[in-house]
Amino acid sequence: MPAQALSTEFLATLPGCVPVSGGVYYFDTEIKGFLLEHRTSGGMTYYFRYRDASAKVRMHRVGRADEVSLGDARAKAHRMRQMVCEGGDPKRESHRFKDVPSFGEFVAERYLPYAKTRKRSWRTDEIMLNNHLLPMFAALRMNRITRSDVVAFHHAVKENGYAAGTCNRILVLMRFIYNCAIRLDILPPHGNPCVGVEPFEDNGARERYLSQEEVGRLFDELDTNRNVQVGQVIRLLLYTGARKREVLDARWDEIDFNRRLLTVPAARSKSKKPRHIPLSDAALLILRELRAQRQDDCPWVFVNPQTGKPPVSIFCAWDSIRKKVGLAEVRLHDLRHSYASFLVNAGRSLYEVQKLLGHYDPKVTMRYAHLSPGALLEAVNVVGELVGRRPVVANQAQHTVALA
Repeated sequence: MPAQALSTEFLATLPGCVPVSGGVYYFDTEIKGFLLEHRTSGGMTYYFRYRDASAKVRMHRVGRADEVSLGDARAKAHRMRQMVCEGGDPKRESHRFKDVPSFGEFVAERYLPYAKTRKRSWRTDEIMLNNHLLPMFAALRMNRITRSDVVAFHHAVKENGYAAGTCNRILVLMRFIYNCAIRLDILPPHGNPCVGVEPFEDNGARERYLSQEEVGRLFDELDTNRNVQVGQVIRLLLYTGARKREVLDARWDEIDFNRRLLTVPAARSKSKKPRHIPLSDAALLILRELRAQRQDDCPWVFVNPQTGKPPVSIFCAWDSIRKKVGLAEVRLHDLRHSYASFLVNAGRSLYEVQKLLGHYDPKVTMRYAHLSPGALLEAVNVVGELVGRRPVVANQAQHTVALA
């Protein structure tokens, strides 16, 4: 049983030297247990040889050399060796070593159909896939894409002039796609090449908060702007800290005027759980006026008069309004940030802000921690006030003697 570095060049020499009797096993020098059987008939088959949990030697067939490329056979053998090292048995879990699809095949046949039914942002995923990931990886089998490939791709996107945040979002999408393949048992548990790839430091993350003076200018414009409905939407976004679609898609049966709550159902909630948005006096006033003005039975709070359904977008109207008041760089989502900043600067705790914004992870809310230096100064004075002792200050004469 000779040891041999299996290569395409070596395989090309075998048809001219068929074994006289029996067969010959060539054990690969790169992957322990990976071997090629060369039979007297001229046929060749790849195997993986290992010991199971009871120390019994077993041979697991990888595939015939005329059906499986050397690269794919070696990749399968590598996965089997990893499984054995982790206490698994390739023969018992042979279903996991079926042909792995290419990245493009998996995206088209499995991932996008999955995303379209479960992710509201699937169109954004599709754009990133078409513009970045598929041109690079579509033709490659998923188990042949390595971590070094992902690192090189991640840096190439950055070198092409894309922002760090964009590069990181592409990396997150690729990692998520691989995790889907692992959950579907197409790849082994440790088969995600994105694991361990460090995201770029994003120093350009946007943090724009409106001042009270800017809100005053904005509201002055809304008072006279002819697009009354858009003005009501903008005010509600700032009064509630809600996300844009949470307000635009709101229904009357989701508003409890007695309990002062707007309930966003799980189907529309970002966390996939019902979210309850408390309504302030100012928010309730707008909603009550809207309800009183309605003469129809339309279920939606805000309606496009041409379609009878919620507005798809209010960007054009918002763009006109923000430019009129000198806030051309402010996005609608910045109203949510401003809502949080007003709460923090008014002394409300980050826990309260987290609950009001509907953040699942408190780390997301921590971005607002720096907004209230006054609250921190009050906090550091707590100990001194509790202890109740005043600091001793030496008079000028004592200070002079001490220096002498």
